[in-house]
Amino acid sequence: MDYLNTLLFGYYPYVAISVFFIGSLARYDRDQYTWRTGSSQLLRAKELRLGSNLFHIGILLLFVGHFVGLLTPPSVYHALGLSTSAKQILAVVAGGVFGSVCLRGILILIRRRLTDPRIRATSSRMDIFILLLIGVQLLLGLMTLPISMYHYDGANMLLLGEWAQRIVTFRSGAAEQLCEIGLIFKAHLFLGQTLFLVFPFSRLVHVWSVPLGYISRPYQVVRRR
Repeated sequence: MDYLNTLLFGYYPYVAISVFFIGSLARYDRDQYTWRTGSSQLLRAKELRLGSNLFHIGILLLFVGHFVGLLTPPSVYHALGLSTSAKQILAVVAGGVFGSVCLRGILILIRRRLTDPRIRATSSRMDIFILLLIGVQLLLGLMTLPISMYHYDGANMLLLGEWAQRIVTFRSGAAEQLCEIGLIFKAHLFLGQTLFLVFPFSRLVHVWSVPLGYISRPYQVVRRR
């Protein structure tokens, strides 16, 4: 079990991150014509806007929350006057709200993808797999919230944060931080890493091309006749 823990949470993170970056670069270099969202809006626009908006808003807020929550050292938020237990409650509330929004959106997208004959016919196995994987990941994340509220002292949160910080700073002993973590947390972490692993082989690569320029783009000038 110690070996498996080290394999999944000591070595696998670096494999997943390496494939994430190298695979994305290789796909952009070799298969730029596949670098797209593959939207099904032309096949059926109904419910797409609602499902897509809920999913994207939820997933972006969840990503930012996980990024900041896991990689912020306790000394930083303690200096800001936020105790460990207060941060735990904040994380649970925010995760519950954002996770529920994102789950609602992904369920709409999954239903469209699986039940509409035209959309299903134009969907690849990876399209369906990635939607289901994200859906299961969201369910696991929401299932961790009651456990986190039970351990309101933030002990699990501290261990998860220490694991993430050791991984990104290439310090040893990362996997050992998760020895006492519950199975559901480990499953959530494993699927999260797997998302990074399969990212370059899915339509998720369009994240790299997010049109941030639209935010500051001037109005289009149309010449009068």
